[in-house]
Amino acid sequence: MKFQFLFLSFILLFLNSCKQESPKVSSLANYQGDETYSIILGSTTVGHLKTYTDGDTIQIEYNYKNNGRGPSIKETIVLNTEGFPVQWNITGNTTFGNTVNEQYALNGNAASWTDATGSGNTSVDSALWYVNQSGSPYAAILKVRSLLKAQDYTVNILPAGTLQLMEMEKINVSVDSTITNLITYAISGADLNPSYLIVDNEQRLFAVISPRFIIVREGFEAKEKELRAYAEKYSTERFESLQEKYAHNYGKKVRITNVKLFDPTTLGLTELSSVLVDGEQIVSIDAPEAKGQNEVVIDGANGTLVAGMYEMHAHTGDEGALLNVLAGVTSFRDMGNDNAVLEDLIKKINTGVLAGPRIHRLGFIEGKSDYSANNGILVSSQKEALAAVDSYHDKGFYGIKLYNSMTGDWAPAIVKKAHGYGMFVCGHVPAFSNANAMLRAGYDEMTHINQTMLGWVLTPEEDTRSLLRLTALKRFPEIDLNSPIVQETMDLFVQNKTAIDPTLAIHEVLMKARNGEVREGTKDFIDHMPPNTQRKYKVALADIASPEDDQKYRGGYDKIVETLKMMKNKGIFIVPGTDLGGAFMYHRELELYQQLGYTPAELLKLASYDMANYLGDKDLGSIAPGKLADFFLIPGNPVEDLKAIKTISMVSRGGTFYYPSEVYPAFGIKPFTPLPVVKE
Repeated sequence: MKFQFLFLSFILLFLNSCKQESPKVSSLANYQGDETYSIILGSTTVGHLKTYTDGDTIQIEYNYKNNGRGPSIKETIVLNTEGFPVQWNITGNTTFGNTVNEQYALNGNAASWTDATGSGNTSVDSALWYVNQSGSPYAAILKVRSLLKAQDYTVNILPAGTLQLMEMEKINVSVDSTITNLITYAISGADLNPSYLIVDNEQRLFAVISPRFIIVREGFEAKEKELRAYAEKYSTERFESLQEKYAHNYGKKVRITNVKLFDPTTLGLTELSSVLVDGEQIVSIDAPEAKGQNEVVIDGANGTLVAGMYEMHAHTGDEGALLNVLAGVTSFRDMGNDNAVLEDLIKKINTGVLAGPRIHRLGFIEGKSDYSANNGILVSSQKEALAAVDSYHDKGFYGIKLYNSMTGDWAPAIVKKAHGYGMFVCGHVPAFSNANAMLRAGYDEMTHINQTMLGWVLTPEEDTRSLLRLTALKRFPEIDLNSPIVQETMDLFVQNKTAIDPTLAIHEVLMKARNGEVREGTKDFIDHMPPNTQRKYKVALADIASPEDDQKYRGGYDKIVETLKMMKNKGIFIVPGTDLGGAFMYHRELELYQQLGYTPAELLKLASYDMANYLGDKDLGSIAPGKLADFFLIPGNPVEDLKAIKTISMVSRGGTFYYPSEVYPAFGIKPFTPLPVVKE
């Protein structure tokens, strides 16, 4: 009996030793080989995304160029059998030329990464998704496959935060009588707004979509407008729901009590007052605790009311529209856009479907070239450019903006045509021209201070349609502001009464931001932002390749400030705009102007009253009976400290009231102030 038991044990042991483990199947087993996608901006193909999958490894090439610039990225991603990254290498350069060398690795329970902000590591119980800083959008499909297996379609991510997947709808597209069934998804949690993508029934990426930009599977380029429309729809639905939830239209008079008003005519604050709003208008300024029948009362708590501000260098989109209103920016000047998208957005804002600033449109005219910005109307002759002016006039645009690939010799005829219609003209300096030529052509305003200053450092054959218009800023320290070439330009500004839209904040970011350092202009609010947004505020735009470059860029920025000081002292009118999306960065734009010699009170006047007059908005710019009810409430005194405008507790946009602390959590932003006390 004992012998039989030992023999049976031996047989079982022998069979077990002969048994081979089943090989683990790669999570990418069904996705081997090549994939190719076209990148389309403004209906123009501007680049590609290509992938090659072999075993557990994906090789990615991501490259596009628009407006003479764009990212060039190569990635290698290695996944484990569960579909999570264990190795990730990203190299190349960003849109503005900053070098990319990003890595992520998971060894056992140890996760580590290095990006432009520095290195980090942590211990994890199981594999997590790493949210890259500089990679292509392709990783979104890999995340979707993981999220579809996760509880509540939610996963924790590295370096911090969570991702959530939401199925939007099932759709299909038809090409050559072949129907492809698809599913649209939204991924949210890492940034201020969700991103949208389209996936086929095999969980392969079909497209990454936004209202203006699309990455679409090769062979389906003709469907880009149809597919982009889904992104427009989802974004609109998101902001419609936010408007419905957080826009307060009380249906009766609203009184804001116990507030001081900023008076742009005296540059001071009034005594405590109350402001009564009926519908869209301010109807009276009364005693601080005045009361009327059937009024909603908002306690201003001894704070300050300031008239709504103007972001004068905007490129409007629904994702930034509400955030600008919450930041006290109730009017925009749009400097160039997809005209159809903008027209639709304005209709939605004007009818109250979406929150957003009042919008003045400039018609964007660009020449056709390999460097074209795919926006507005692209032209290839002076005749076509003049026809574009006609078109913008007929559509009610208040002015036009000329751009880099225009032929500078066309500018005088274009300006004459526009001025004949009473239209405003501004813009960049076309390539191979200079600011003096545009000033003589009759520009009403020059756009971006670097566009003017480049004429003092470039030779005639140098091409500003490329990144040279940014990298040449390293030459600015050499400029002698008292030289004849500089003073000739200054004299032309003064003689022609031409204004300057300097966009100083974007120059600060371009020239002073460094990898791993918190951008100076974000220090007052970075801690309130979602994790991935915080990372973005610690990255340089330019490629600062050496200590010499570092010194030259910093010196170049200082020269810009000196130039703008000189312009201000000569009486050249300065127009505040950011080209950075406005909102929190608009506050920074104004803050930087203090270096030019403005007081906080003068900047409040510049941002509201002066811009209303500049654009001819007679019913905006100050808080007075008969004016439209565009204003915001802050606890502090912005005349003493301009930083007070960064903590806004209430905004009225035409008598629709918003409380930022109520809305910010929907963007993953931590509120700045308590909610005001409201009695209905």
